[in-house]
Amino acid sequence: MTIYEPHFQNEIASHIGKLLRDAFGKGPQSIYVSIHHPFIVIYLRNFVTPMEKILLKQGQISHIQTTRDLVMKSLIPEMKAYLLRLTGMDISEFYYDWELHNHSGIFVGRQSDESRLVFGLQERYEGKEELHHEIENISQQVQKRPDHLYSYIINKRTLLVVRSGILIDLSTELIRLGGEEKVRQAVNNLEKRYLRNNNRFQTILNTNIDDVFVDWDFQRDRSVIVFILRPKI
Repeated sequence: MTIYEPHFQNEIASHIGKLLRDAFGKGPQSIYVSIHHPFIVIYLRNFVTPMEKILLKQGQISHIQTTRDLVMKSLIPEMKAYLLRLTGMDISEFYYDWELHNHSGIFVGRQSDESRLVFGLQERYEGKEELHHEIENISQQVQKRPDHLYSYIINKRTLLVVRSGILIDLSTELIRLGGEEKVRQAVNNLEKRYLRNNNRFQTILNTNIDDVFVDWDFQRDRSVIVFILRPKI
């Protein structure tokens, strides 16, 4: 694992905050950046605009998500270019998700280096096998059991899970026919429900879970799940 100077994380947080403020009119209250090759994980807290607060009270979650998706399409290339200039990380995959009820969000970038992805198989932590089993079960209920499943302790508060080979033929065909956003919304709703309501995760990891995020790269048939942990006192 490559270690970066702390100021890199600070510079990244400052730059991302400015991009989001310029695009949304308000940036996150706090941004936490963690680099664990080949991944960079950026956690946003208290990120909601005054207009979004009104829409949330009215239950207009899909409207907020659609607007944010449009903005993110323009921001992601700029974020990738900045990370390449600053850290040398050539981000080939970029994932993001929001927990709007918690006013939080996550960005996950992965550098194009398959060998480092496989290396994650050697990482050990308490409860890993049980966690993988639970996620495999959830994947099977929503789509299918992953062909490959890896997980990484990014830091003491961030657990990253990577799945590949999870799409069933029906989803693949719907995406091919132009229904990617509908498939994304349906899978997001289902998986989030299972992930949030599964108390086994906290027992397995012996910690509280503050946030759960999930996103997909349908073209690569790959998905990431991020658990934000809060160790029990």
